[in-house]
Amino acid sequence: MNLDRAILVFAGIVILIGVTLSLTVHPWWIALTVFAALNLIQSAFTGFCPAALVFRAFGFKSGCAFR
Repeated sequence: MNLDRAILVFAGIVILIGVTLSLTVHPWWIALTVFAALNLIQSAFTGFCPAALVFRAFGFKSGCAFR
């Protein structure tokens, strides 16, 4: 698995967790989903993703999106 796919999987998991927590615990957990969405949008325009730094430190190889 390369870095790009790991980031997409991580973002999907964060979104699912945020939605689940907002439905079961408290509606303000939707802010986690909003944060993940805004991070995906900014990374599409800038090519920078903070999570990519963490995954790169764990040894994931770069794909074509996050260098």
